[in-house]
Amino acid sequence: MSSLEVLRTGPLCLVEDLGRPGRAGEGITVSGALDRRSLAQGNRLLGNMIGAPALEVLLGGLHVRPDQDALVAVTGAWCPLTVDGADVPFGTAVPVRRGAVLALGRTERGARSYLAVRGGFSPTGDFGGSWSRDTSSGIGPEPIGAGDRIPIGRQHAGRPLVAGVLPATQPPGEVTLRLTPGPRPDALDAADRWLLATKAGVISAESDRIGLRIKGFQLHGQTSDGASEALPLGAVQAPPGGELIVFLADHPTTGGYPVIGVVDLRDLDVLAQCLPGQHVRFSLRPVPRY
Repeated sequence: MSSLEVLRTGPLCLVEDLGRPGRAGEGITVSGALDRRSLAQGNRLLGNMIGAPALEVLLGGLHVRPDQDALVAVTGAWCPLTVDGADVPFGTAVPVRRGAVLALGRTERGARSYLAVRGGFSPTGDFGGSWSRDTSSGIGPEPIGAGDRIPIGRQHAGRPLVAGVLPATQPPGEVTLRLTPGPRPDALDAADRWLLATKAGVISAESDRIGLRIKGFQLHGQTSDGASEALPLGAVQAPPGGELIVFLADHPTTGGYPVIGVVDLRDLDVLAQCLPGQHVRFSLRPVPRY
């Protein structure tokens, strides 16, 4: 089996696929790529199964070398790419000869890039039908480090595409998140709704794959009886202290702070590319009626 040798990494490099959906009843969160759209784009370019495992690279800095000829694609946050020092295009299938070094530079206008390889990765540590690393529980393959050799699998679905995709970018202004109130929409009083609809918060540096903290929202009507309740992907919690937490891929399956709503899943791909200091506001969607 061919493999990719890791020569250098940046701040964090993880194996991620589309995660473990449908396991919350067992206490297992979905995990998987934070920017699911970019992961899928890389796999489509290479003719892989749509959820084949790839490397999620935070802020760039990854250098790798295949031990056999390989076809790769880098999607997500744009970063300069070179093979043995020569520039190669981002967002399209790129051949890398055996022994050549593929280098990802520092990301620009975003946080996370995705390195996919033809056939997908097949490291040890799979669990529950997924190779995704869950940073909260420690499930899945260990974080990637220099000296690792990552086996390449055979998750083919068709031929590679002669095409390109646009990079994912951190929006230059404010990010607007579509929020559906619930599970108890009447818990938001009029003042809370006005605050959520008119104010912009700021993403805190105390954010990670578990949850993204947004400062600047001191809600008034939120109280908790301390009982735990289910936390779906995209749930927004309102702990005391003037901040909100948007739960991302590695979120816990239950929590005790009030949940004020759920962010549209499409907007989570955008949040995956946002860095601390980004301004965020909410757009309240109509409350579902059953």
